[in-house]
Amino acid sequence: MGRNRLEAFSDGVIAIIITIMVIEMKVPHGENMAALLPVLPVFLSYIMSFIYVGIYWNNHHNMLQASGKITGSILWANLHLLFWLSLFPFVTSWMGENHFATAPTELYGVVLFMAAIAYFILQQRIIAAGAPTLRRAIGRDWKGKVSPVFYFIGIISAQWSPTGAKLIYLGLAFLWLIPDRRIENLLVDSKE
Repeated sequence: MGRNRLEAFSDGVIAIIITIMVIEMKVPHGENMAALLPVLPVFLSYIMSFIYVGIYWNNHHNMLQASGKITGSILWANLHLLFWLSLFPFVTSWMGENHFATAPTELYGVVLFMAAIAYFILQQRIIAAGAPTLRRAIGRDWKGKVSPVFYFIGIISAQWSPTGAKLIYLGLAFLWLIPDRRIENLLVDSKE
């Protein structure tokens, strides 16, 4: 399988994930702006999840651009990542509909944690298959190493403060929202 086919498949799955997340938002009953207040937590959790899925889509695209050949282990690692991303609609809806209660916020963190681990595994499988540009671009990758630690802290802190956990998850989303240009820059440099 070629890189383009893997990317197209992943893009399709990610598009479906985003579509399911928005479909899960129920239209409020009422015709004034006050009718939106009860669905505000659902909408806020949707925004955070949309940002996360967008970050994964963007970084996944850049990572595949730096890949060499696509192996069976890369295909399985990619499916592993897509599995965890496919749980975003469920945990997003559960967390939003329950106003960021303890258990839904913990499970949201577990999905974030596992998606980060799955992304790391995919990254390592691509590097192992022969992607020197990706290896150079990743370097020490401090964001990739710090994120799972803070997701774990968020999961634990949700037991005492779901709001604190939500702030940790939101902070990490903003950390990743700043585009990581390492891969992109190395790809441009290698073409010149």
